[in-house]
Amino acid sequence: MPKTNLGKWSVGLILIMFVLFFIGTSLTDTLYESVPAGGTILADISSRPALALSMLLGMAAGFSALVTGLISILKQKERSLLVFASTLIGAGLTLFLIAEVLFPH
Repeated sequence: MPKTNLGKWSVGLILIMFVLFFIGTSLTDTLYESVPAGGTILADISSRPALALSMLLGMAAGFSALVTGLISILKQKERSLLVFASTLIGAGLTLFLIAEVLFPH
């Protein structure tokens, strides 16, 4: 278990990220089943606000988990396996987001 406050925040933010992603994917199949996706983020927010905002907040939580995890590991010498896992998950999400920006499909 994490010992530092930032380590606890990192683990909590990763859990929040998974919850927000679950909410976003469930909204795709239920509330916004017949609504087409927008071509941009702003168009998607205006046409499907709950879905877009939950996914964006989930991404922000994942990136925040990366930052708080790195600070707790490097500066506060946190050695919890959960903090390392949440930092790695946040790093994977960040790499995925960078790849999406650099190589859109």
